[in-house]
Amino acid sequence: MSKLVIVESPAKAKTIKKFLGKNYKIVACLGHLRDLPKSKIGVDIENNFEPQYINIKGKGPIIKDLKKYANKSDEVFLATDPDREGEAISWHLAYILNLDENKENRITFNEITKSGVKNGIKNPRKINKNLVDAQQARRVLDRLVGYKLSPFLWKNVRPGLSAGRVQSVAVQLIVEREEEIRNFKVKEYWTIEAIFNGLSSKKTFKATLEKENNKKIEINTKKEAEEILKNLKNQKFTVSSVKDGVRKKSPSPPFSTSTLQQEASSKLNFRSTKTMQIAQQLYEGVNLKKHGMVGLITYIRTDSLRISNEAQTLAKEFIEKEYGKEYLPKSFRKFKTKSNAQDGHEAIRPTSLELAPQKVKDSLTQDQFKLYNLIWNRFLASQMADANYSTKTMEIAASSYLFKAVSSSLKFEGFLKVLKEKGEENSVIPNFKVGDELNLNKIEKIQHFTQPPARFTEASLTKTLEELGIGRPSTYVPTISTIISRNYVEREKKTLKPTPLGEIINKIMKDNFSNVINVSFTAKIEEDFDRVANGNLNWKKSIKDFYGDFSKTLTKAEENSSKKNYKLEDEKTDEICEKCGKPMVIKHGRFGKFLACSGFPECKNTKKILNYTVGVCPNCGGKIIKKKSSKGRIFYGCEKYPKCNFTSWDEPVEEKCEVCKNTMFKTKGKNSKTYCANKSCKNFNII
Repeated sequence: MSKLVIVESPAKAKTIKKFLGKNYKIVACLGHLRDLPKSKIGVDIENNFEPQYINIKGKGPIIKDLKKYANKSDEVFLATDPDREGEAISWHLAYILNLDENKENRITFNEITKSGVKNGIKNPRKINKNLVDAQQARRVLDRLVGYKLSPFLWKNVRPGLSAGRVQSVAVQLIVEREEEIRNFKVKEYWTIEAIFNGLSSKKTFKATLEKENNKKIEINTKKEAEEILKNLKNQKFTVSSVKDGVRKKSPSPPFSTSTLQQEASSKLNFRSTKTMQIAQQLYEGVNLKKHGMVGLITYIRTDSLRISNEAQTLAKEFIEKEYGKEYLPKSFRKFKTKSNAQDGHEAIRPTSLELAPQKVKDSLTQDQFKLYNLIWNRFLASQMADANYSTKTMEIAASSYLFKAVSSSLKFEGFLKVLKEKGEENSVIPNFKVGDELNLNKIEKIQHFTQPPARFTEASLTKTLEELGIGRPSTYVPTISTIISRNYVEREKKTLKPTPLGEIINKIMKDNFSNVINVSFTAKIEEDFDRVANGNLNWKKSIKDFYGDFSKTLTKAEENSSKKNYKLEDEKTDEICEKCGKPMVIKHGRFGKFLACSGFPECKNTKKILNYTVGVCPNCGGKIIKKKSSKGRIFYGCEKYPKCNFTSWDEPVEEKCEVCKNTMFKTKGKNSKTYCANKSCKNFNII
């Protein structure tokens, strides 16, 4: 008896094959095989929003092979990813292969391990039509918005633009943050810090001025700070209160999709796209020495913090064996999942704690190891006991002023045994009692300025979208990738900054579609999708409810568009066109910014914008420019390419080589170093 199992990726197929017998044939469908057509809207608005699916161009050979394998098999199992998108792919597969969608032939794997695969095979179910309908609702709604809004943008800004429901809200958040930064008024303020020691002790500690006449002190000018220092001169400093205490610190929960992206950005400097690509590899299976293909982590698209009882029991046994009973909490931890979470899957965790990162390091790429290490440590720590600190708070009185010193010392490390965290231990305050006189070792005024809110990074934008209930685990990365590829937003180092085009698009949305393209309405639509997935709302009704208001808004916007001017102004430059002598301006095209003659259309001269650095080419003396590879990686090369082929992944710096006076380069990473790239120099590549 032959059985066909269809998964989405070849990597997953390879891993699953290891766990099933010779009667099973495992093949990959490589994602969606049917979708709405690209050439037209593909939704019959007059016929209750019926979608008009077609086979995706280029998928013919895969469909042909799948039909051949299905015809030869006694049973066909649909094992696409365990989420709404995966459910929809299985539903489309059932249609293409003429399978009964009411038959129990749908299987899912939360983890690609022997037990996970065997359990999935043993428990087939029907295709969950509610999950399929939730995916259809999102797909159809986004198609309606995109295909109806885009022509409006073509007419009012320029041809080729497009708009999206979630993407437009993401751009709105980024633009509004930029406006906050521009409008921010910097304020000056001062603090006063003192260094004390006991009269009979040389051990010093720091305290900060907190109060004057028992009221919280605010120092706004240098003059005010100097007046306070003058008042404190020759004063006696006496301990007025000492409070000893204890503090517990609990571990963070295991990762969800968004928190994994945030932590990987913060700790590993990974972009969200890279994080999800590597996580997908770890989920689908990695070829381990002595083990073969093994899925190292559970399913990666989840907003749940739930952990199975089985996984918690195994974690308890592992912690007790490796660290001792004292490192176990009194009972299993339960982390609260947000109210709008789908909770269809566990949090992201390792499939086996026995496969510790160091044990499998030789089988992983450097980036796979880093991410796996992050996930493994976070999960293990989440199942361990609290860290305990002893704390001391001391107040020091001088006339009407009160200084405060705080310290804490780690008494029991608990989960910190696994998850080391910086900045947890302050300098310890010596033991003093109330009434003790202190010696003022040093006192100084320190100037500060309030800081504007930070621009969003990919990680912080993902966090904000999640908090606002916009998008779901599977949509964060595509949303950010889309607004960048459309040139509505650009990366500036790690931050996201709106382009002039993005600001114009946002203004159009705000002026004309604020009732349907906004944070609260978009979050409500996500809630409607969840209701569809739970079987509490008909998906076509959710589309109808949205489209009525949207259609009216679009009609009104089209009527009023002639009264408004949304022209995108070109950025002026100092560069002169060598063909006609007119100034060059910066324009935005499909592939980013470029220089064009302001005399267009009479003069059609265009040029690339070269990003010059401080560096000089060690081979020919030309200027070094910043470039981007086909995969989006930044590198540096000589302006005279192809005559000079010098390139480097490392950034040129202002520092010059002591020997040859050529440009030095700086390696990447935490332990970055500078070196000379001049091959004829004796300092060449000494790092």
